[in-house]
Amino acid sequence: MKTNLIAALALAPALLLPAYASADPTTDAEIGELKKALSALQQRLDALEHAKATQPSLPVASTVPDPVQLSREDVDAIHQQLSSQQLKVDTLEDAATTGPLAGLSVTGYLDPVYMYNRVQHAGGFHFVNQDPGVYDYYNSSIGDVYLDIKKTFGVGPLAPSAEVVIEPNRGAGANLLNEKGGFGGNIFTQADVSMPLSTHTTVLVGLLPSLAGYEAQPSNTMLALTHNLLYDFSEPASYLGVEWRSFSSDYKYLWQVMIGNEQLHTSSAIADGSGGSTKSDNVPNLSARLDYTYSTALDLGVSTTLGRQSVYSPCSSGSYGYQCDGTQPFGAYLYGETDLTYIWGKSQYNAQLDVGTQGHGAWNGGNARWYGISLQAHRTWTAPLVGKMGATLRVDYLDDTANGGGGPGIVYGLSGTNPSVNGTSGFGIDPSCLAQSSDNGRECKGARRADFTADLLFYPASQTIVKFEYRHDWASNHVFETSSGSYSKTNDIFATTLIYSF
Repeated sequence: MKTNLIAALALAPALLLPAYASADPTTDAEIGELKKALSALQQRLDALEHAKATQPSLPVASTVPDPVQLSREDVDAIHQQLSSQQLKVDTLEDAATTGPLAGLSVTGYLDPVYMYNRVQHAGGFHFVNQDPGVYDYYNSSIGDVYLDIKKTFGVGPLAPSAEVVIEPNRGAGANLLNEKGGFGGNIFTQADVSMPLSTHTTVLVGLLPSLAGYEAQPSNTMLALTHNLLYDFSEPASYLGVEWRSFSSDYKYLWQVMIGNEQLHTSSAIADGSGGSTKSDNVPNLSARLDYTYSTALDLGVSTTLGRQSVYSPCSSGSYGYQCDGTQPFGAYLYGETDLTYIWGKSQYNAQLDVGTQGHGAWNGGNARWYGISLQAHRTWTAPLVGKMGATLRVDYLDDTANGGGGPGIVYGLSGTNPSVNGTSGFGIDPSCLAQSSDNGRECKGARRADFTADLLFYPASQTIVKFEYRHDWASNHVFETSSGSYSKTNDIFATTLIYSF
């Protein structure tokens, strides 16, 4: 018995160290277990002391062994050990609630991707592939390391928090622009401070995601491998600004209002003018969203953004727009959408309708106008041998024909030799129309785009998702640039990814 007690006390520091080194949510449970173990040891020691005190004296010559062989020195030593371990548990509990690790969480995922692109005749693995400023539907925000670090200061619903999301290669930071429109290869996708004003209202300040749409950025929340067309090319992207967020008393309504810079701008935009002059965009963008939770199964949302956006201008200073004959570097921007999410048992359905316009943002210098729809259906089930699995079907349509097409999320001429198309994502005017035009294609129409996407999802472990996707994309113009330098109306991709979350 003496050996068992001393061994248990010797093991106590070893039990303490893993709990002290851990910063995950199980720390509180580990502390509780340690306190229970110490309490049990104390009770056992008290019982032994009581048994020792009440044990009748035996004759000196007796051969019956003493069941309790504890001297007073042994008892004092064990009491000192228990006091020492109790002090360590108290210190650990204090560190878990008030120390530097208190309220800290670190989560994220890795999602290496293998993809074959038919028109590019290219296949291979995509992971941590940094290419600042390049965003295509087949790589977008996938194939990267995603790290979400959040620190909550205090406990309860009124505790403020700070959150930093790092996605060094394919996150929003890869497309963030400085005041002159230059890409800095930023590693941050989100960075904000959250300050609750009440149990229903919170103010957030920093780099924040857009309020639009049914689909979020993280790959481990997506029901398909690639994003839908509206997410990629219609919705506004991240904003730097201030957001007000408030729930109704019954939590059925959620209002969100955000004021910030132009999308993807870390500072107010400044355009070079003629003669060394500059023009600044001092008009903030205003975004708002209302969500109504009709039931636990159905969520309805509507959002809008209005303000001004920089006009893409591959020109010398003082000239603006694709034709380089515009006089204004900024154009009025208006975007609106409505979306729904319906979850019933193991099925989920999503729908979204978008419409948007940007002044002077189109190919011919007129207003860019676009509209689109996205429909998605997903179901999970349990299959023999493979266990839990799921399937997703999605159909998207995006019309960007007005005035030759274009817009904040649809930019021509970033790759290839043709300035009137986006040959990797399939937007722009038809090269044959440009070749026949006597006015640099001003009379040509932009492309209508659509895609059909089918995914199979497998869940081999609680933190692992494996996706297989086939996607067929179509355009009304010949705008997909092939590996031979010609143009096609269609493209196909085959891709798979393994997402491990932690």
